[in-house]
Amino acid sequence: MNAEFTQIFELTLSEKLQLVEDLWDSIAQVPEQIPVLDWQKEELAKRKATYLQNPDSGSSWEEVKERIRSRQYGA
Repeated sequence: MNAEFTQIFELTLSEKLQLVEDLWDSIAQVPEQIPVLDWQKEELAKRKATYLQNPDSGSSWEEVKERIRSRQYGA
C-alpha cells in the first residue's frame, strides 16, 4: 500500500464517508473521462431496443423507488 494513503485508514467513519463523497463529486465533474466499456454499450443498446419495442414494459422511477423502499424497510 502506498504510504501516502495510510492516513486514510486512520480517519473516522464520518471523515471517510466525506472523503468518498468528495472523490465521487470530483469524478462526476469530468464525465467525459469515465470510460464506457463495449459490453456496457452493448447492454445499453439491447435495453433501448427492448424498450422501443414495448415502451410500456418498463417501470416508472416512482415504482422503482417504491420497490426498493419496500425491500429495504420490509413494508
